[in-house]
Amino acid sequence: MSPPGPEGDLPAVRDVLVDVARRLGSASEARWILEYATGRNDVQVLARTGARLPVDQADTVASVLERRLAGHPLQYLLGRWAFRSLDLAVDPRVLIPRPETELVAGHALDELRRSALAAPTEEPVRAADLGTGSGAIALTLAAEGPPLPGGRDLEVWAADRSPGALEVAAANEAEVRRAQPGLAPVHLVEGSWFGALPPELAGTLTLVVSNPPYVTEAEWTDLDPVVRDHEPYEALVSGPSGTEDLDAIMEEAPRWLAPWGVLVLELAPHQADGSALRALVDGFDGVLIRNDLAGRARTLVARRSLET
Repeated sequence: MSPPGPEGDLPAVRDVLVDVARRLGSASEARWILEYATGRNDVQVLARTGARLPVDQADTVASVLERRLAGHPLQYLLGRWAFRSLDLAVDPRVLIPRPETELVAGHALDELRRSALAAPTEEPVRAADLGTGSGAIALTLAAEGPPLPGGRDLEVWAADRSPGALEVAAANEAEVRRAQPGLAPVHLVEGSWFGALPPELAGTLTLVVSNPPYVTEAEWTDLDPVVRDHEPYEALVSGPSGTEDLDAIMEEAPRWLAPWGVLVLELAPHQADGSALRALVDGFDGVLIRNDLAGRARTLVARRSLET
């Protein structure tokens, strides 16, 4: 029975949760929307206790639900999304972080550890994330980077040609740094690929990682409208072939990497074989292709050796 008085006229959290899940066809999305509206992460507990949803929170749920049903990405509606250990701000100026890119970041961390151990130097370990977007990969490197031999420091460079994306990355960097005061330095720089980096970094980078645009102009028209109509075109589409940006990064990377350095790139499964051959032609000594959670080729790892 509903409690007497005005509160009894308020919707029950349980009823709202069930209704939103039914309309979206997703219990997870319903829970995330209720968590956003209430500012709590225990809405399922609230639902079991018979709690009621205040008017302002019910209005927020209704607004987010309406826009979600109209095809807006949930991540942009919530304004935040998880990426590995991080909780990042996201909006239409940046791509939505995806599980495939979480794996790319994991491979980058593994390669950073391996290459740092191989480096015959006491210089700082330098990593560059090209096309950083929300800063997801760069901040993961800074937050989860491995302890380095000899107490060497890690510094991360995060480049993007979009001023709007860099504003999002800067906000995320500040928030992560507040939570982790010992975070490795993250230098945000504007520009296209290696052109954004200071020239003196050439030949010193232990790791270069990127999730560049790799969709073709023709493929873009067939993307899910949730992606095509809301995420930034320039962060998705590379050009007619889809490999223009991948090729540009691979061509320049040997000049910027240290002799023990490694390049890690996210790509489309059908681009893996051609990109692996391109990396060997461009002077890398060892090339590996890593699969995503669905078993599809997703990450290119191109290593140099000390003898390069």
